[in-house]
Amino acid sequence: MTTKSKFIWGAVVVVVVSTAVVFAHALLSPKAVSVMTIRPETVEQSLSVVGSARPSDLVEIASPNPGQIIRLLHDDGDTVSAGDLLAVIRATVQQAQNAADLAQERAARAQADEARDNYNRTKTLADKGYAAPAALQSAAAALKAADANVTAASATARASAEHAREFDIVAPMNGIVLVRPIDNGQVVSAGETLFELGSATGVEIRAEADEAYADVIRPGMIARAALSGSNRVFPARVFEVSPKVDAATGGRLIKLTPSLSESLPPGRSVDVTIVIGQVPGAITIPRQAIVDATASPKAYVVSAKGIVEARRIVLVEWPSKDAIVRSGLVAGDRLITAPLTTRVGAHVKPVGPKPPAR
Repeated sequence: MTTKSKFIWGAVVVVVVSTAVVFAHALLSPKAVSVMTIRPETVEQSLSVVGSARPSDLVEIASPNPGQIIRLLHDDGDTVSAGDLLAVIRATVQQAQNAADLAQERAARAQADEARDNYNRTKTLADKGYAAPAALQSAAAALKAADANVTAASATARASAEHAREFDIVAPMNGIVLVRPIDNGQVVSAGETLFELGSATGVEIRAEADEAYADVIRPGMIARAALSGSNRVFPARVFEVSPKVDAATGGRLIKLTPSLSESLPPGRSVDVTIVIGQVPGAITIPRQAIVDATASPKAYVVSAKGIVEARRIVLVEWPSKDAIVRSGLVAGDRLITAPLTTRVGAHVKPVGPKPPAR
């Protein structure tokens, strides 16, 4: 073998040995894993829900009678006062019936006047001995019957007049017309919504919370609210928690009052975070750091010797961004934040989060 060949083979051997050393080092060196050091701290326990704004009082106005709309006096956005006429439904038959009932009342009163005159004449004659007691009794009975007819006819006339007035749709309170789903000339059915009227002052936020979490919500709790899609946060306060659970949704209605400076359009979606309380000395971990979260929650930690260990943990059942650990972890534990990248028993090199740039 020539000197040149020996040199080439020597170089090849060096390369092979170097490569083997590099691969061996890579295989034997601990794999780097991202960890966070457990540090208990005071955390806020809150519940986030989506609600909607609505006036403090909201009334759907309907007609108790069917008919055709012949006049519309107000539209969406109009401000009205209690008693203002909103719409008129054709009531020709009812008005004619009321006129007939009023005529019947006048006839009954005329008959009562005649019966009263007859009774007075009979009484005068009876007092002088010219009329029999039986005649006086008959006149008295006729007068009572005539007075009863007047009472009945008057009641019937009042009832028909009230019925006719039901075709005039009036505002039951001061407020703003939010919705007017009808048009002039339209035929409506009994009970059909003609107007939706909201109170002119006062607004509230209504949201629904799952029954499993609503039990801890109490009137007076503070909340942070923001119109959906907006970053501007304003304060609100819980003032009512419905005692009833909606069987269809499994939720309870929560009512909140926003700050006085807020003007919320009815129906606007509002993101609400209700502050339940502060949890001192709490341990929170990212939910992605939990292994087998539904059946038997565990967390992977790195021991002092760099070995991956599994810890059984107990979580606080609460819908928060980060999971609150009730037990299983202690201050100083090095938690593996991406447990799927390693396994129990592996020798790893823990790498903490990078310090913030200055």
